[in-house]
Amino acid sequence: MQHFLTTENWSKPDLQQILDFAKDLKQSPIQSLLKNKSIALLFFNPSLRTRTSFEIGIEQLGGHAVVLQPGKDAWPIEFELGSVMDGEAEEHVKEVAQVLSSYCDLIAIRAFPKFVDWQQDKLDTLLKSFAQYASVPVINMETITHPCQELAHIMTLQEKLGELQGKKYVLTWTYHPKPLNTAVANSALMIASKFGMDVTLLCPTKEYVLDEHYMQSAQSNCQQNHQNLTVTHDIEEAYTGAEIVYAKSWGALPYFGQWEKEKLIRDQYKHFIVDEHKMAMTNQGLFSHCLPLRRNVKATDAVMDADYCVAIQEAENRLHVQKSLMNFLVNHHSS
Repeated sequence: MQHFLTTENWSKPDLQQILDFAKDLKQSPIQSLLKNKSIALLFFNPSLRTRTSFEIGIEQLGGHAVVLQPGKDAWPIEFELGSVMDGEAEEHVKEVAQVLSSYCDLIAIRAFPKFVDWQQDKLDTLLKSFAQYASVPVINMETITHPCQELAHIMTLQEKLGELQGKKYVLTWTYHPKPLNTAVANSALMIASKFGMDVTLLCPTKEYVLDEHYMQSAQSNCQQNHQNLTVTHDIEEAYTGAEIVYAKSWGALPYFGQWEKEKLIRDQYKHFIVDEHKMAMTNQGLFSHCLPLRRNVKATDAVMDADYCVAIQEAENRLHVQKSLMNFLVNHHSS
């Protein structure tokens, strides 16, 4: 049994197998591959693309989705071992994971970090607890990484560019009025480097560099693929010659839980917005974002509405890659 918690421990061939079948499913979406199969989708945080694409995806493959929001339409859950459960939580993840495993063929989890203590958040306790106690495959619908988004991102880039080896890939930080999760940024670094791209991380200051774990993972991937991982704070250096620009906002890790202090830094860098002038420096580069995106804050209307923006295509591809992933987990084994 395989879980899909992060792409870090998945081989490129297995990921490519999922991507290749996703391309087939895009052409022939209605198939009975998961007939009478079911998935429990647990949302601890809001969702638009993830929920819609998983619900519709399993239905198109002949299966059924049950959507649960613990603390709202399902009981609040405790995750700490040995806890005295005299607070909000009504049941422990040990029971929840086992019960859902007895009903469903897959369990999927969406749970953002709490943004108070990164040392605690980076343990990814909620997701790993489900994986530990479930007897069916568990899928990460976004916690501290967003591996399903990674698959859709690479599928889109392969559709547009073909072979990705050696392409100049820029992950750029952008301003946002609120501190956001680093999940998509962590994921973008790992998947771009795994698929052989020359990766540049553009961020305002060293405080915005991502967690060392993901930096080291990307560095290792780049070395294996004979590519570079570059960190820069220079906008022109990053954009010049870029073939892919992927934008994301994220909070500075040293300021987790101290967002008022971080805001004083962040507010100085609104000019990191992706605009036509920056995209003109690229090598006819593609632009994308995981969505949702605040227009004229993260990227201008002109960029979002340009032919080189593939964000909508990437969002659609979430449906296809997740269908392929669910089929792989239920019906296949790692090569």
